[in-house]
Amino acid sequence: MAESELLVLGAGPGGYAAAFHAADLGLSVTLVDDAVNPGGVCLYRGCIPSKALLHVAALVNEAGASAETGVAFAPPKVDLDTLRGWKDGVVRKLTGGLGTLSGARKITHVQGRGTFTGPTSLSVERAEGGTEEISFRQAIVAPGSLPSTLPFLPIGGRIMDSTAALDLPDVPKALLVVGGGYIGAELATVYAALGSKVTIVEVTGGLLPGCDRDLVRPVEARLKGALEEILLDTRVTGAEASAKKVKVAFDGPKGAKEASYDRVLVAVGRKPQTSGFGLEKAGVKLDDHGFIVVDAQRRTNVPHIFAIGDAAGQPMLAHKASHEGRVAAEAAAGRHVAYEPAAIPAVVFTDPEIAWAGLTETEAKAKGIEVAVSRFPWAASGRAVAIGRTDGLTKVIAEKGSGRVLGWGITGAGAGELIAEGVLAIEMGAVAEDVALTVHPHPTLSETLMEAAQGILGHATHYYGR
Repeated sequence: MAESELLVLGAGPGGYAAAFHAADLGLSVTLVDDAVNPGGVCLYRGCIPSKALLHVAALVNEAGASAETGVAFAPPKVDLDTLRGWKDGVVRKLTGGLGTLSGARKITHVQGRGTFTGPTSLSVERAEGGTEEISFRQAIVAPGSLPSTLPFLPIGGRIMDSTAALDLPDVPKALLVVGGGYIGAELATVYAALGSKVTIVEVTGGLLPGCDRDLVRPVEARLKGALEEILLDTRVTGAEASAKKVKVAFDGPKGAKEASYDRVLVAVGRKPQTSGFGLEKAGVKLDDHGFIVVDAQRRTNVPHIFAIGDAAGQPMLAHKASHEGRVAAEAAAGRHVAYEPAAIPAVVFTDPEIAWAGLTETEAKAKGIEVAVSRFPWAASGRAVAIGRTDGLTKVIAEKGSGRVLGWGITGAGAGELIAEGVLAIEMGAVAEDVALTVHPHPTLSETLMEAAQGILGHATHYYGR
């Protein structure tokens, strides 16, 4: 039986970050995962391939919008095989690089499916055949998550989950996206740009539920122009798939109706992947939602076993998993650490993007927290006007009285890149005046954070509002 000082089960953004950091701290690490290189769902079947395709969608959309500047392009011709190959090449490059980094750190990578056989032992069904038994002193569990499903929309054939949609089986003439959250909105953006007539159906009254409505409005407006239809307050009540079509039944504000689509994409969220790994044999406890119960160091109820990432609770985001992985690695190395970020940013990579961090305006109202809110419209940004993207908004949420920055929200081109400054301001305990007095380069979109902060003080340079 092989022995390991630290076993890491799962090589996604949380698992490989934990393994790499633990090795850097001097621990002997064994990394168990079923892929040939680290990366997990995020790199192989999620974050990276979707962002690669969203980049292509942005190219198509920007080319289409350029005519008003006097530069016109012919309608794009999509070579699906080449596009698919390019997207897969991006994935291979990144996962291959992680494999190189793993080897450079002398990490033992065991490719296969790992299952706990006890609190200090794991059995791995190796990809090349046979099994390997590994004993360990400590372990970090990072099994990730799976797409959620609906019982009346079984995945297969013309009914896809996000994994199948990212494989680009074809560009359907008519596509129904079930779910108006970030996965549904992003993939609807991709397929619409490639030529599909896309309909989104969402059970709530708006797209991207949970996000402040003023941030969502510009995205909804653009999607209404790009998509065939957006059905809100509407449920899918049934579906019947044939060889070429999927007939779907709806129940909405105007009553029941039916429509047929070439494909259906089910994008109703994700769920923790915590079954099938023998966690019960290791004695690890789950909560009522299937998440692994952890403390501030990411320890489970079994003190030498840690859990991180999607399986360890919300928010189910790759960067949250990576941060947890580093915390767990340091705790395993005997350091006094805790997982206590003041803010975890969230980004929706639609067009325009939406990003937010910290306290939202909706949460502040629900909790009765008195806040001051300043909004800076991108129509007042010189950079936004110059690039033809005035459909943005930057807002800051500050504690009333003290001015301490509690949250940020940004909608606009590149919002995901801009939000990091806001996160840093929250983590550093900055007040709005700190951001307002920080000199930002001109003309840039980053100035919108400075001017939003100036608005808290009552004197934004390029915007006058009460």
